[in-house]
Amino acid sequence: MNIRSKNRINAEFSMSSMTDIIFLLLIFFMLTSNFVTPSGLPVSLPSSKTSDIVMQKISITISEDLEYFLNDKQIAPEDIEPQLTALLQGTEEGAVVLHVDKSVPVEHLARVAGIAKNLNASVTLATVPAE
Repeated sequence: MNIRSKNRINAEFSMSSMTDIIFLLLIFFMLTSNFVTPSGLPVSLPSSKTSDIVMQKISITISEDLEYFLNDKQIAPEDIEPQLTALLQGTEEGAVVLHVDKSVPVEHLARVAGIAKNLNASVTLATVPAE
């Protein structure tokens, strides 16, 4: 008489499900980390109570010395419109993020925002959160 059971319990632990979870977490954190793109230029930004995260494709920076930068590359103020037109050419709705130093007069901000708005781009002003 054979009383032994044919179903044996396997004492090994499978790590395949654990590695799947780790890879899913890794992909999640890699995708969400790309939403915040810091500007590479040192600009003292104004503060605001609310701030939205915008996918930054085109960045225009105005430093306190009134130097203009388009995507971290220095540019003359009169060349902003033609180069911005070329960057927005292939997109339906471009997003332009303005990094303007808080000591810069508002007329420079309004001029650049007006150029971007005339090119049917959505304009966002970069700020730091207020405490």
